[in-house]
Amino acid sequence: LLSPGKEKHLWAGVPLLKYIGEMVEPIQSFQAWPDDLLISTYPKSGTTWVAEIMEMIYQDGNLEKCQRAPTYERVPILELKWPGLSTGMDILKETPAPRLIRTHLQLALLPQSFLDQKVKVIYVARNAKDVAVSYYNFYKMAKGHPEPGTWDNFLEKFMDGQVSFGSWYQHVQKWGELDGPINLLYLFYEDLKENRKREIRKILEFLGRSLSEEMVDHIVQHTSFKEMKKNPMANYTTIPIEIMDQNISPFMRKGIVGDWKSVFTVAQNEHFDAHYAKKMAGCKLKFRWQL
Repeated sequence: LLSPGKEKHLWAGVPLLKYIGEMVEPIQSFQAWPDDLLISTYPKSGTTWVAEIMEMIYQDGNLEKCQRAPTYERVPILELKWPGLSTGMDILKETPAPRLIRTHLQLALLPQSFLDQKVKVIYVARNAKDVAVSYYNFYKMAKGHPEPGTWDNFLEKFMDGQVSFGSWYQHVQKWGELDGPINLLYLFYEDLKENRKREIRKILEFLGRSLSEEMVDHIVQHTSFKEMKKNPMANYTTIPIEIMDQNISPFMRKGIVGDWKSVFTVAQNEHFDAHYAKKMAGCKLKFRWQL
């Protein structure tokens, strides 16, 4: 596996884990299809959650079909490359249309064919403080990452964009500012936590699909954090412990809004807020720190 410090590899100025960085060039020739749907997120922002919601919609709520394989095979991550697992590209070669695809890539690294084909994109953004806490725990359990060090050190790196997939600020802003040829629905993790049914309706409208009230309720029920945490096809427990050690921290940890309050010190919070205000100056996106 990776030795510490392997993250210094930069692609278009974006730090990536070595394996994932190796995929940046090969995926540029990826051929998106017009009926693909792309779920784009910064890591730890509800990617698996929205993938599961989309799967339920695409499979008309058929639980058996949604249990046919783990999430990472049903809704592959385009740039994924990890020893012992199939690459995202390999899985997508075998995936029939309509394909659901996930990515954590900064917009600058996205294959051009997604834009050319005007592929529908669902972007999910989560508040930066909760992302930082979740990412720190993920770094500790997902073995390909360098040692995160202390929480204080990791928080500095996160603020500085020196973590895998780069700056949270850049990620949410570049996708949020997109206009022109892209077909984008921008969702917030906090809104999904607050009222999943309302957000699922937004997704259905965006897709131009309709489902019965009963079916929407059924999807709401089966995409709760509690249900997904115990679902082996969603909770990543099918991944070997050498790759993700869920004894250190479960992949699906808490799934709440405002968990940062139990981790940030007062000083860290003040420091973060001052930095955030500078980084987000002039940005129209409004994030909620708690519900």
